[in-house]
Amino acid sequence: MLKRELEMEKAAMILKLLGDKTRLTMMKLLENHDCCVCEFVEIFQASQPSISQHLRKLRDVGIVKEERKGQWIFYSINKNSEYFSFVQQVLTQLPDQEEKLKELEAKGTRITCC
Repeated sequence: MLKRELEMEKAAMILKLLGDKTRLTMMKLLENHDCCVCEFVEIFQASQPSISQHLRKLRDVGIVKEERKGQWIFYSINKNSEYFSFVQQVLTQLPDQEEKLKELEAKGTRITCC
């Protein structure tokens, strides 16, 4: 059985990124759902530039990817990332964040385009 192990430096870099509560929560939300920047702005009550900066950091190391759908850019976990299994192990230890998305749906601010 082939076991993929990360180098200590790479593991430390990923853990440092995930050490930020906002980014960690974003990753947990992205575990089961694609999300748009504006949804994260609403969830975290933060500015669009701040949310974009968090997403850029996650995207730059390849643990999230983006896809344009019409006028929206949606983010998702990059399952092809060399760090995916490591990140996935971290996320399984965290509490569910589904309630945050349900609150958006209840307010009518969840983006659901095709």
